[in-house]
Amino acid sequence: MHAELQLDNQVCFRLYTATRLITQAYTPILTALGITYPQYLVLMVLWEKDEQPVCDIANRLLLETNTVTPLLQRMEKLGIVIRKKGDKDKRQQIVSLTPKGKALEEEAYAKIPSGMGEQLSACPLKQADYLHLAKELDSIIETLKK
Repeated sequence: MHAELQLDNQVCFRLYTATRLITQAYTPILTALGITYPQYLVLMVLWEKDEQPVCDIANRLLLETNTVTPLLQRMEKLGIVIRKKGDKDKRQQIVSLTPKGKALEEEAYAKIPSGMGEQLSACPLKQADYLHLAKELDSIIETLKK
């Protein structure tokens, strides 16, 4: 057997597993808020800057617009966002938070950092370690998205 093909030697497996388990840890908190993890990602983008074109949201999340559009449609049905045609370009869809979507930011802030912190409290990593890890992952992401 080739060592390069052993599961224990794969960084990708660790990234995949960590991502899956972190998303799983978020699920009960997000379910209580009435949203999914992908919806949470969209909301974070809109909480940073409201009223964005679908393509900008997709770019920020490193997703295709055809992945983001059905997600936005479900969010619109939930009353979290609204979509309207762009003023300058009618082909463009602009996504905005509703009052319900804006209110979710405070609910998320009250529940998510503490909830995730509690779940990760047994992990020996410190805040600085997570920040360093985020920078390292950003390097991988930047390299692979080119």
